Amino acid sequence: MSETIQKTIDIDKVLRDKMGDKAKWVPKPAVSWLKKTIHQDRVNAFLWESRELTGTPWLKACVDYLEMTLQIEGEENLPAKDDGRLYTFVSNHPLGGIDGVALGSIIGEHYDGNFRYLVNDLLMNLPGLAPLCIPINKTGKQSRDFPAMVEAGFKSDHHMLMFPAGLCSRKQPDGEIRDLDWKKTFVSKSVETQRDIVPIHFGGQNSDKFYNIANWCKRLNLKFNVAMLFLVDEMYKNVGKTFRVAIGKPIPWQTFDKSKTPVQWAQWVKEQAYTL
Repeated sequence: MSETIQKTIDIDKVLRDKMGDKAKWVPKPAVSWLKKTIHQDRVNAFLWESRELTGTPWLKACVDYLEMTLQIEGEENLPAKDDGRLYTFVSNHPLGGIDGVALGSIIGEHYDGNFRYLVNDLLMNLPGLAPLCIPINKTGKQSRDFPAMVEAGFKSDHHMLMFPAGLCSRKQPDGEIRDLDWKKTFVSKSVETQRDIVPIHFGGQNSDKFYNIANWCKRLNLKFNVAMLFLVDEMYKNVGKTFRVAIGKPIPWQTFDKSKTPVQWAQWVKEQAYTL
């Protein structure tokens, strides 16, 4: 592969974009470790092989590349693509990456690619995925444009696919793998734009190493989400596995009345997802 191809995912560039002139002070061994941790060469090889694909076809290529078997339950609950309505699809986020790819391939195939993600803006570095994304800056200060991007997404003619926890699931004190609290945005914006909400539960988990790192970050009160750096490594650990995807019935937007706050409704929908 040429140098240009190898640099599709370029840690050096990401650091410069995120840190500016401070990036030059990052020790070279740390940069090398980061490139290895995110499997930069391996990921770039796949990106080169799938360079002609974008959107849903690219997502399906990812599912094939990762040898994922998806056992879909409740597929009949997906509203018809020609009913003239728009929906918000919300799911737990156990894996932090390939669950999003898998769900995107399911939703994208059913709705002919007519959906958008609200995702970490680092994913905008994936050319095949970028056209489907409304980016959220999770690595620095929240962009002042974020509310406008959310507003544009919900007022568009696209279905929305969201992971309301914002971060992937964490191991709880009782050992259960479960999302953090779901943010209220999907409730308030769905009501505002009269979109019914479709809850989804994705089965799966990352390694104990990942959860241990995440818990140490919490104990140390680190502002940077160090665990996020290991998500690509976790992705490759999940190659060839089978995942259960349970799709619930649409919840009418009128359900979300004043009897609960948007925050309370968000947790209610989360519980609905976990019962699937």
